[in-house]
Amino acid sequence: MNKIRAAATLAAASVMLSAQTHAAKVGDVLEAGQDWLVAQQESQAKVDAYANQQQDLAQEYRTALREIEGLKAYNRQISRQIELQEEELATLSSSISQATSVDRQILPLLIRMLGSLEQFIELDMPFLENERADRIAFIKEAIDRVDVTVPEKFRQVLDAYKIELQFGRDIEAYSDIINLNGADVEVDVLRLGRIGLYYQTLDGKETGLWNQQTNRWETLGNEYRTPIRQAVKVARKLTAPGLLTLPVATPTEGL
Repeated sequence: MNKIRAAATLAAASVMLSAQTHAAKVGDVLEAGQDWLVAQQESQAKVDAYANQQQDLAQEYRTALREIEGLKAYNRQISRQIELQEEELATLSSSISQATSVDRQILPLLIRMLGSLEQFIELDMPFLENERADRIAFIKEAIDRVDVTVPEKFRQVLDAYKIELQFGRDIEAYSDIINLNGADVEVDVLRLGRIGLYYQTLDGKETGLWNQQTNRWETLGNEYRTPIRQAVKVARKLTAPGLLTLPVATPTEGL
């Protein structure tokens, strides 16, 4: 009987030990499974991080490619601009060389033209002498100056010629001081183009004209006092034009 109880006790102990051992193994399996899940989660997190990093790198690469293409296009444009500028520089260089050659030819021409104009003024009737002399002196100075361009010098010479040409087409009256019989006298001067040059004293007592042949002022008779006074008013636009009879000196040959 005692043997039977002992056997039963031993069997029960064996079952309990087997159950405990099984429970321990299940716990180990569950713990190992949990560890595996954690490891898998960590691995997935790393994979996701690498994937995100790869996407960022791919985006940066695409951005860099676009920038490179943009730089290539910009470089092509700059290269074309440089080529055009080099062509323009070559054209300018050629133009400068030609302009320098033209300048060497124009400047002597301007000097000759101005010299001829100055001589013409000296031989012409003595009207606006200071104004005309100052104009010639101003142009001479401009021709000598290096800061005045050749076109500007040429323009000034042509303007002087135009002004002198206009003197032969208009009528003018102005106040001036002329030398009469060795004395300086203030008078009204009347110029009819280049046909006649007359004077009349401010008191109207003396009237005369410039004789180009004798190169001096000559007194006119009293019959010309009123016509000259009337012509002066017409020139100053103080009265309407009218028919006047005035003497004209015979011009010197060659003028």
